[in-house]
Amino acid sequence: MKKQVCVVGLGRFGSTIARELYQTGHDVLAIDIDEEKIQEMLGQVTYAVWADATNESVLKEFEVSDYDVAVVAMGGNNIQTSILVTALMKGMGVPYVIARAASDIHGSTLERIGADKIIHPEMESGVRAAHVGFDWGALDYMPIVPNFGICKMRPPAAMYHKTLEEAGLCNSSDRYNLSVMAIRRGRTYIMNPADDEEVQPGDVLIVAGTNEHLGELYELAVE
Repeated sequence: MKKQVCVVGLGRFGSTIARELYQTGHDVLAIDIDEEKIQEMLGQVTYAVWADATNESVLKEFEVSDYDVAVVAMGGNNIQTSILVTALMKGMGVPYVIARAASDIHGSTLERIGADKIIHPEMESGVRAAHVGFDWGALDYMPIVPNFGICKMRPPAAMYHKTLEEAGLCNSSDRYNLSVMAIRRGRTYIMNPADDEEVQPGDVLIVAGTNEHLGELYELAVE
């Protein structure tokens, strides 16, 4: 499902998340106080804005409160700024705020002020984080080459009790241009599932494909 996402802080971590989300089909507003970083992001996100996100009037001007998700991605030298921006985002009513933490104490502080998800970059890369936690069902993601990876995801409910062939998931040339490598069902794995294998509620699919096609799966499945 297409979302509106605001990413604040365009260092290597934040810019990676912003690009990945945009390539996956989300609307991305990228904000940074460094004009050079904004220039680098032009054409790679929906909107790139040179602004101070610690100024509440700026966030109101860009109607950030209407966004579905905010990613506060400032680095370790900007701990106070990240805390302030996270607090502003939650105070304005952004429903889901993901915040980068530079340390356990920083993470605990972010959690206490309302951040919904804390990311420690030493444990989660920007690319992986960009694919996890959104409504299209991604549970984990591993990039293989640029714009292509393997995703662990929940299938859309519209696919329940359909075979992989009926669901359009037989192979990479089928409707969704994705390949199902395995199905996790309870504690067992079905490797290289047959075309007539039915998708069941509770299944987790291990799927390979482009970021764009992975992001489109839920939206297309309910058409």
